[in-house]
Amino acid sequence: MSIDRFIRPPGQSARSLFSRSGLILILLVAVIVLSSCGRRELMTGYVRIDGSSTVFPITEAVAEEFMIANPGIRVSIGVSGTGGGFKKFLNRETDIQNASRTISPGEAREAEERGIEYLELPVAYDGLTVIVNPRNDWVDSLTVEELRAIWEPGSTIQKWSDVRPEWPDIPLRLYGPGTDSGTFDYFTEAIMGEPGASRPDYTASEDDNVLITGVQGDLGGLGYLGYAYYYENRDKVKAVPIDGGSGPVLPTAESINSGRYSPLSRPVLIYVNKESLARPEVAMFVEYYLTTGAEFIPDVGYVQMPPSEYETALQKVREAIEELTE
Repeated sequence: MSIDRFIRPPGQSARSLFSRSGLILILLVAVIVLSSCGRRELMTGYVRIDGSSTVFPITEAVAEEFMIANPGIRVSIGVSGTGGGFKKFLNRETDIQNASRTISPGEAREAEERGIEYLELPVAYDGLTVIVNPRNDWVDSLTVEELRAIWEPGSTIQKWSDVRPEWPDIPLRLYGPGTDSGTFDYFTEAIMGEPGASRPDYTASEDDNVLITGVQGDLGGLGYLGYAYYYENRDKVKAVPIDGGSGPVLPTAESINSGRYSPLSRPVLIYVNKESLARPEVAMFVEYYLTTGAEFIPDVGYVQMPPSEYETALQKVREAIEELTE
């Protein structure tokens, strides 16, 4: 996966990079209706979102600003993990799905069987971050092979000295996302070569704050989660440089941006039920997410995509709206 060349030109806002002319249809369905007395009526409605805890900070930031601009529209965001969120999405319980992995073949088949058409829209890049206790003074880096030995099914590693003999004879306790998490799927595929392949004897949670708290309070703790949660809690835990074959690299906005942080850099996405775009409030929110909302992505610890990718996503939305109005 290549994620280079997507830094915004200095001094140019994300919004200015997007063509507005193509959004006429979205604006038409989302326009505020004037009352007979000439006063503006407040646009009302709701947008239902669930899914990945990793994507949650981005969507939450976008939703907060969107609701300030549109106080009559309520945006609710649940956190059930990517897998749990897709279950709700495929039951038509939500309009938008936060996802830290792409939809699985099984989920795609189920969507087709249920007549659910959707848009897959990448919104940012993330780097999975391996964390240890801040008092851990022996780990200077980990290789992909060492991560595999620690996390693989049937692993017999129980102490830090089992990883490298020179490391202390301290119990190694593991913390990570649950099996409904897209982060779990991506990590296991990137490190083990197979999604879902992992030793089961670790503290699992869909709540990244639980993982932060666990590693923070455990000298021998090691875990992994999305970069934004590490960045927000970098005073509580320590990130480990990962050697993917070209030397140890810390996850940073720059290393994720350039692709040097490999193999744990990945896109994060939203999925939109096409039927939901028939509702003006959903169309407004998705348009806002891909334009103004893109400006908030660095503020919550993620990396913006190239402007052309947002334009491509907007084109998909425009085409879906056109289909609905035919």
